[in-house]
Amino acid sequence: MTDVPFSPSAGAGAPPPDREGKGLNFLEQIIADDLKSGRVATVCTRFPPEPNGYLHIGHAKSICLNFGLAESFGGRCNLRFDDTNPSKEETEYVESIIRDVLWLGFKPSAICYASDYFDQFFAWALELLAAGKAYVDSQTAEEIRATRGTLTQPGTPSPYRDRSVAENEELFARMARGEMEEGSVVLRARIDMAHPNLNMRDPVLYRILKRPHHRTGDRWCLYPMYDFAHGFEDAIEGVTHSICTLEFQDHRPLYEWLLNNVSVPCHPRQFEFARLNLSYTLMSKRKLLELVTSKVVSGWDDPRMPTISGFRRRGYTPAALRRFCAEIGVAKADSIVDIELLQFILREELNRTALRTMAVLRPLKVILDNYPEGQTEDLPAENNPEDPAAGSRTVRFGRELYIEQDDFAENPPKGFFRLSPGKEVRLKYAYLITCTGVERDSEGQVVALHATYDPATRGGDAPDGRKVKGTLHWAGLDALRAEVRLYDHLFTLRDMGAMEEGRDYGDYLNPQSLTVISDALVEPSIAAAETGARYQFLRHGYFCKDPDSTPDRPVYNRTVSLKDSWAREQQKPSR
Repeated sequence: MTDVPFSPSAGAGAPPPDREGKGLNFLEQIIADDLKSGRVATVCTRFPPEPNGYLHIGHAKSICLNFGLAESFGGRCNLRFDDTNPSKEETEYVESIIRDVLWLGFKPSAICYASDYFDQFFAWALELLAAGKAYVDSQTAEEIRATRGTLTQPGTPSPYRDRSVAENEELFARMARGEMEEGSVVLRARIDMAHPNLNMRDPVLYRILKRPHHRTGDRWCLYPMYDFAHGFEDAIEGVTHSICTLEFQDHRPLYEWLLNNVSVPCHPRQFEFARLNLSYTLMSKRKLLELVTSKVVSGWDDPRMPTISGFRRRGYTPAALRRFCAEIGVAKADSIVDIELLQFILREELNRTALRTMAVLRPLKVILDNYPEGQTEDLPAENNPEDPAAGSRTVRFGRELYIEQDDFAENPPKGFFRLSPGKEVRLKYAYLITCTGVERDSEGQVVALHATYDPATRGGDAPDGRKVKGTLHWAGLDALRAEVRLYDHLFTLRDMGAMEEGRDYGDYLNPQSLTVISDALVEPSIAAAETGARYQFLRHGYFCKDPDSTPDRPVYNRTVSLKDSWAREQQKPSR
């Protein structure tokens, strides 16, 4: 157990702050009642990931919940690694989990490891053996599965179930000494093979795994199952409220049985809440690992991944993720949350905080024939209209510049308020210009525009009061070439838990989840920005600087577009 600073914001035993009149959720009410009745004096929760992959957005909800409950009630919350399966766990994952928890803004009271408790687990296993409540089973894994029974049929007792205490103790000692092979024997609880809950039909407690452990090396060759270790870890750490997702509800009787049948220092209680299911998203670490190993994505931190590191690299903020987890609340039934809600929350934050800049993703050259050759001028541009304190910058204007290809149409449709032959538009921060002609290549494609500017309209307003509807962003000749990556949902199916029979997640991969633009143009003012710096590219959306950037070739990821379909959807009248 490693101690780290933790400073709760409320006094010990204090009720959580009122959340705009929403009242307490059911977990807060349980804790408040426990404190009031004196059942607990100080609250202790834990966030217990297995270090077998990177954390995803579902874990963010659990982090915010467990740390938030501890903070609200002036208690403590441990970060605990359930490292009981050396075949899947790595130090890399431990380090990434610590990094993600801290990035979200939480400081654990202590950093703990199940592996620190292996000796105590072994001692408690011996207690169960001595009491005749556990036995060594020599059946194969297939035989155990076949004799487990069904929801309507009882299981069949193992032929080894009635081994003597002495024989079981000797066999378990041999397991610990490495004298038996993987899969040859397991330690099982001796409970009830006819129990209506299948998890109580003599569950496996220990198995042999002759693999090096990321912390204990080769000291152990048998390891506890998660269900065996979970409650004991809570008891060792003094956890008062063990908060799990709903899939562990059926495991709670085993949690209680184990705590009731060995000499634990305290008796925690387990409570369950609905996990986060996000639209167009997979939450299985196994499947996410497959995406990484098969190189469907570039790594765990690919901005299309639902991992916390993926959201961080894409430009999401810790505050947005925390607010999102608070907004969706705590429920007892599973449901799917629209990712548009998270995007809406992020847009609100970035609109307030992100500096503005201009970037032209698909450049089309414009030549201002009446602008003096060799002349340039620096024009003032505000950094954030929502924040006057953000100040301003300058953008360099000259005879040649670039606009978006989509901002020009030779034969414009009705309602097209951008540039076309004979049409006047406003250049942001600059002048009104009128298109006078086009240049074409040998294949007849437009490669450049000719235009004139009105020198009396500096800043974009006409002294004679004429109105111009279209305002375009642009890039000057001092602009830098940049790579821009546009991201969309990794999957095309809203509910990835509702895949058609016979199909898997690979059938729903979105071929347009990533679009790479190699020759975009960005303002030179953002070239020296730190990795992760966030900007609003005018008319395009919010972007952040990617770690792949080099001094002469910056890379920007689109965090989220300016489109706010979720907000519009909410405004539709109910049917």
